[in-house]
Amino acid sequence: MERRKILVVDDDVDLCDSLKVVLEQAGYDTQTATSRAEGMEKIRTLRPDLVILDVMMETWQDGFEMSRDLKRDPQWRNTPILMLTSIEETTGIELKSSAGDPVWLPVDRFLDKPVTPEALLAEVKKLLQDSKASTASRGQ
Repeated sequence: MERRKILVVDDDVDLCDSLKVVLEQAGYDTQTATSRAEGMEKIRTLRPDLVILDVMMETWQDGFEMSRDLKRDPQWRNTPILMLTSIEETTGIELKSSAGDPVWLPVDRFLDKPVTPEALLAEVKKLLQDSKASTASRGQ
């Protein structure tokens, strides 16, 4: 059985490295990108089963824009996105209730940083199971 592929897109190199270790120890093939542009490039080559995405990278809205780009593109629209960010702590803006909004925040789940490995892996597992079930029900 092929290992599920995850792409982590976050400008914090240390966080990317930490998440990669946690995810690979759990059996996932994990790649990282440290910018929106690099993330979009790696999506095309890696074809991930899941994207873990930060909000604020080179600009404060990179994660928002990347999630919108992915969900508008028929090739990537069904790829689940887990937004992992500290935007609420940094700005005071609460986004969890907006997760899933197709215009404002088209992501499948939202977690605040810092996140425990257990909480991260539970969300990843749920998103990948939901994604697999959705694909199977569409006959793909």
